[in-house]
Amino acid sequence: MYTLEGEVAVIGLDDGKANAVGHALIDEVHEGLEKSLAEAKAVVICGRAGVFSAGFDLKEFENGPEATTALVAKGARMMLRLFSHPQPVVAACTGHAIAAGAFMLLASDTRIGVAGEFKIGLNETAIGMTLPVFGLELAKARLSKRHQSASVIQAQLFSPDAAADAGFLDEVVAAEEVLARAIEVANVFAAYPGSAYGANKLALRAAAIARIEASLTS
Repeated sequence: MYTLEGEVAVIGLDDGKANAVGHALIDEVHEGLEKSLAEAKAVVICGRAGVFSAGFDLKEFENGPEATTALVAKGARMMLRLFSHPQPVVAACTGHAIAAGAFMLLASDTRIGVAGEFKIGLNETAIGMTLPVFGLELAKARLSKRHQSASVIQAQLFSPDAAADAGFLDEVVAAEEVLARAIEVANVFAAYPGSAYGANKLALRAAAIARIEASLTS
């Protein structure tokens, strides 16, 4: 669901379940980012109560290797677009964020999470998967070096407070405050000159963006 809160575009993700990263969610994010460029100055991506996103849609993976490859590639392009979106991007992490859900946090500029018994992180090693290039680049760009081995290699999942220390989140608040706080933060950055914000973001992330782009065209 897409709504405008003043100069902030809010992309609300709620499939009634785990907010799996499937074709519909990816299309919804792309559409929201496109609308934001025309109508807003900053973006908030918000999950549903208790879950931001539990990762890629495993039901789609059950359709075979070609379907799996296609969905992961489409998801990679969405992550790249989030990571390189010229406007401020704030994530309201409303609960669990696993695998592709955690990548969405890493691709966002500022991440506001909720306190509680939630797990955040990359579980790929634990389920026998290797991280694609986009995932490795996001992890290297955003995670604390102290936590990269535990996160990427050892599949450690973090509580919200520990996730803030690791680099998945920037701030942890009560559940009833998360969306309002995310919009508040987005408004602060929306007041900055947009061209400077976008230029500095792209300059800082240029090398990682280039490596992700190369992996998608090879």
